[in-house]
Amino acid sequence: MTAVQAAASPAGCGPPPGRPASRLRPVRGYASGKDDYLRRLRKIEGQVRGLQKMIEADTWCPDVVTQVASATRALQEVAVGLLNDHISHCVTSTARSAPDDGDARLAELAATIRQVIRL
Repeated sequence: MTAVQAAASPAGCGPPPGRPASRLRPVRGYASGKDDYLRRLRKIEGQVRGLQKMIEADTWCPDVVTQVASATRALQEVAVGLLNDHISHCVTSTARSAPDDGDARLAELAATIRQVIRL
């Protein structure tokens, strides 16, 4: 595993896509909740495997759709949590410490929100 980058960018968020990356891994905004996110994603993975079994077992369509909606909602909650962490950590820190980069972070944030809304 590589070392963790602590000070290469404001709050250790690392460069946005398209900028040269360091060999060191940046600390992400979700780092403090990483274990929770991984636990939730493993649970969602189990839900998806359950969906596969439901299809294999020819389960009644409305029951399958209900489970698909549940897995989708769980993924949306993860996305919203990650977005909240990104705003709280990376965007806020950049806006405070490097106002010139603030516009780029806000544009990145707007693009991310557009992706979440399309879900």
